[in-house]
Amino acid sequence: MTEEALTPTEGPGSTGAPTTAPGAGTLLRLLRDGRPRTRSELASVTGLARSTVTQRVDALLASGLIGPAGEAASTGGRPPTTFSFRPGARVVLAADLGATHARMALTDMSGTVLAEERADLDIALGPEPVLDWVVDRGRGLLGDARRTTDELLGLGIGLPGPVQHSTGRAVNPPIMPGWDDFDVPGYVHDRIDVPVMVDNDVNIMAIGEHHTAWPSASHLMFVKVATGIGCGIISEGRVYRGAQGAAGDMGHIHVPSGDDRPCRCGNTGCLEAVASGAALAASLTAEGVPADGARDVVELARSGSVPALRALRQAGRDIGEVLAASVNMFNPSVIVIGGALAQAGDHLLAGVREVIYQRSLPLATEHLSIVSSVAGESAGVVGAAVMVIEHCLSPGHADALVSGA
Repeated sequence: MTEEALTPTEGPGSTGAPTTAPGAGTLLRLLRDGRPRTRSELASVTGLARSTVTQRVDALLASGLIGPAGEAASTGGRPPTTFSFRPGARVVLAADLGATHARMALTDMSGTVLAEERADLDIALGPEPVLDWVVDRGRGLLGDARRTTDELLGLGIGLPGPVQHSTGRAVNPPIMPGWDDFDVPGYVHDRIDVPVMVDNDVNIMAIGEHHTAWPSASHLMFVKVATGIGCGIISEGRVYRGAQGAAGDMGHIHVPSGDDRPCRCGNTGCLEAVASGAALAASLTAEGVPADGARDVVELARSGSVPALRALRQAGRDIGEVLAASVNMFNPSVIVIGGALAQAGDHLLAGVREVIYQRSLPLATEHLSIVSSVAGESAGVVGAAVMVIEHCLSPGHADALVSGA
């Protein structure tokens, strides 16, 4: 957000009365860009009286969210003090839950990972044992870092299925027995008293990749190719979830090569049924090349297995068929390919590029970048943390945080 957008001005249809004066949270948003500012600079940008800025800066200092950052150049007299955001003042817990694995991280308020661990964990065990693991390991990471729950800003969770973001509940998830309509935020909040936010795992990976590698890209698509296939969409710099939170579920779009292959969603011929890690492992096994899941496919490709490399290239083409239509419809500037299968090398990416550049409009692909994930396996936990940070440090919520400090 630009500084101009934070200035209290008269909006459309206004009667001439000024808008509500910015609170401490608005000053915090300004300072989160990393640039130290003086009280006078903050007053100039926000239009607030110097006395009001002083009061709100003092409140932010008392909360520990900002701190002195040295002195500005003097224009005569005593040099004024500058203030800057302190990302280490609070920490965030983030969990990226997959079909058969879980990753837990502790970050600061800039999204920088301070500690991280991974475990094999089957999402089909059900919500209670999986979420108990999240709470237990989260407390463990806090303890190892010598931080307390009083310093915890919030906890973010990504789930491998459709999620209604407004409630944090999974909706008819195909691989998550017992999770349908389960109150994930409520269950976790009862065990660790902080704000809890939940979203689909691919959405948080899109947020993490955008934050890590492409912060200036206003329109980005992140495609996760692993046990399943999904897509997270960044539009105008923010994650786009659609009317019910189902945006980006590209794994269940029909593809020409799908024939009548059954999909776990109940339909046939879905992209996921032919190009996911599970689908490729099954096809290779049928050819006499044993593989048990996406990671085995990756290992085969890395060892130079011709059938595995051929299967990955075709999977890339199938994914490209779906993405080509998306490129024409959405016109992103960046498509990022991530997930377990993306670690197999360039064959998957080459197949995606081949079809997109062949089938999409030249104008839509003129400045399009199709790349592998930079954030890698940490994309999910970084995205879950950023989701919490942006929510809890938004002006309204930050005002409440500061007043309760």
